[in-house]
Amino acid sequence: PLKRRIYFGEAVSLFCIGGLGYVILEILWRGFSHWTMFATGGLCVVLVCEMDRRCRQRRTAFLLRCVYGALIITAVEFSVGCIVNLWLQWDIWDYSRLPLNLLGQVSLPFTAAWMFLSAPVMGVGELVRRAWGDSPPSRPALYRG
Repeated sequence: PLKRRIYFGEAVSLFCIGGLGYVILEILWRGFSHWTMFATGGLCVVLVCEMDRRCRQRRTAFLLRCVYGALIITAVEFSVGCIVNLWLQWDIWDYSRLPLNLLGQVSLPFTAAWMFLSAPVMGVGELVRRAWGDSPPSRPALYRG
């Protein structure tokens, strides 16, 4: 069924992997991170992997799933940024100097980067699903015509 629930253990695994991965990427990119980035990364990975699971069942093309992943990550980053940077004024990041930014919380160049990052995230999601005993879906075509 298309409305299959994600398993709790699988979600916790994905959350921890995503949180750690996001923090590591940020430390490599900026030299530091913040605890909220662990939560943000964990949430992003859980949501992207659930989107991937549902889209695979619908046989959605891989590139379109990467676009969806980028939009999910950008939406989560924007939401978290509005809370922690604009509302709470913790000033964790500021993209206002980057081109094509929205309120200094997200920028189009990072959205493009998230599209490329979505591919390995979806791969990790598949590995975690298999580790928890879920059978892999049949592979959709790379492009849909």
